[in-house]
Amino acid sequence: MNVFFAGLATETNSFSSIPTAEEAFAVGQRRGEAVFTDRGMYGEMARRLRELAQAEGGQVSPGLFAFAQPGAPTVQAVYERLRDALLDDLRAAAPVDIVILFLHGAMISQDNWDCEGEILALVRQIVGPSVPVGVVLDPHAHLTEAMIEAATVLVFQKEYPHIDGIERMEDAWRICLSVARGQIQPVAAVHDCKMISFWPTQSQPMRGFVDRLQASEHRNNILSISFVHGFPWGDTPVTGAKMLVYADGDREAAAAVAQSLGREIWDLRRETLIKDVSMEAALEAIAAVETGPLVIADIADNAGGGAPADSTFMLRAVLDRGLTDVGFALTYDPQAVAFCHEVGVGAELDLRIGGKLGPASGEPLDVRATVRGLARKATQVGLSGLVGLGDAAWIEIAGVHVILASARTQCFHPTAFTALGLDPTTLKALVVKSTNHFRAGFDPIAAGVLYVDTPGAIRSDFANIPYQRFKSPYWPKVENP
Repeated sequence: MNVFFAGLATETNSFSSIPTAEEAFAVGQRRGEAVFTDRGMYGEMARRLRELAQAEGGQVSPGLFAFAQPGAPTVQAVYERLRDALLDDLRAAAPVDIVILFLHGAMISQDNWDCEGEILALVRQIVGPSVPVGVVLDPHAHLTEAMIEAATVLVFQKEYPHIDGIERMEDAWRICLSVARGQIQPVAAVHDCKMISFWPTQSQPMRGFVDRLQASEHRNNILSISFVHGFPWGDTPVTGAKMLVYADGDREAAAAVAQSLGREIWDLRRETLIKDVSMEAALEAIAAVETGPLVIADIADNAGGGAPADSTFMLRAVLDRGLTDVGFALTYDPQAVAFCHEVGVGAELDLRIGGKLGPASGEPLDVRATVRGLARKATQVGLSGLVGLGDAAWIEIAGVHVILASARTQCFHPTAFTALGLDPTTLKALVVKSTNHFRAGFDPIAAGVLYVDTPGAIRSDFANIPYQRFKSPYWPKVENP
C-alpha cells in the first residue's frame, strides 16, 4: 500500500494588504522526507500517518507541504507553482492507493476564490475515480461543491483552538482505508447554517455541542460530522457556516443529521458569541488585578486571521494610563528587533515600535526602552509542535513588557514570553494578539480571560464586513435569513 501525503495551506483575508507571495511560504515549506522532521503540526501528522500506514504493511510517500501566515490573496503565480509542485509529487509517487492531504479550506489566490476545490479536482484527475482521497481541513474554511465532489471525505477539525489535527487525520485515514477495502461508500450532505460568527469550543455551550456532535458519529451509518465554522474575512460566494455529514451509502440519513445539528447551532447563535469588552473596561480590569495574570485577547490584531500584528492601540492605552506589570505578545516588528539585537541586553534605546503595516496598525509608538532579553530563531509552543517567532526581543517600557518578533504570528502559548526569559506568571496582566487559539496554552495559568474590542483589521462586527462576492443573507446581518 502506497499512501501519498501532502499539503498546501493558508487562510486568506480578502481585505488584507499583507502580501502572500514566495517569502510568505518560504519558512513553512517542506518537501519529501523533510516533512517527517518538521517540528510543527504537519510533521506530527506525517509521522502519525506513517505509523498507521506501516501498521497495515504500507508506506507513506510524502510530497510538498507549504504553509503561509494568513494575509491577502496569494499571488497567482506563487499559488500555481506550489499547486503544480504538489501535483508533480503525486505523479512521481504513482501508483498511489490512498491520498491524504492537509488543506486549509480558506485559501484564495488572485484569480481563484476556491483553491482547494481546484487542487482536489486536479488530484482526482491524476489518481482516477477509485483511489480514496481524504482531506484534513481547518474549520475556518469555505465549503464548496468542487471540494465535496472531488474528495472521498473532507474532515474538518472540530476544536477551536484547533488541538485535534492528529485525531482528524486519523479519521480521514480510517475512512479512506475502509473505502479502499470496499467496506463503505461515503456520501455527503450539507446544511447551510446561514451564519457568520466565531465558535470557541473550550467553553459551554459549544463544548457540549461538540461533544454531542462527536457522539453522533458512528451511529446509524454516520461516518463523519464536521461543523465548518467558515472564515468571516474570506470573501467568496459560499462564505459562512455549514454542517457537513457523511453517511455510509445513505444520503437521506446524512441530510437529516446535518439539518438537525445545523438547527441546533442556529438556536445557540446568541449564546455562543464571543463577549468582548471595551478598551476602557479592559484597562479598569487590569488596574483592579490583585492576583494575576489576567489574560486579555487583542482579537482584532490576530495574525492568524490576516491582521498585521503590529497595532499599538492597547499598548499606547496601557502606557498612557500608567499601568505596570503588564506583558504584551507578540508585536511584529523586524526592524525594532534588529535594533535591539544591535545594542544588546541591558541597553537603553529610543525605539519606534509597531504602527507600520497600515491603518489597522494604528500610529507608531515612540518609546524609551530597555532591552531585557534576546533570542535568535525563537519558538513558542503551538497547537501541536512548535511555531517560529524568528529573531525576537523582550523590551521593558516603564514597567510594561513587550515581546517583539521578526516573524508575524499570533501568540499561542506562555512560551512566547519564556523563550525570551520573561516569566508571564509574575505579571498582573498579559495582552496577547490572538482570537481564541491562546486559550489552549494560557488557560492553565490565567486568573481570568477577557476579549477586548480594539480597533484593528479583524474586528468581530460580522454584520458589516464589506463583502463583494458573498451576496447571501446571513445572521447577524439579517435577523432571520
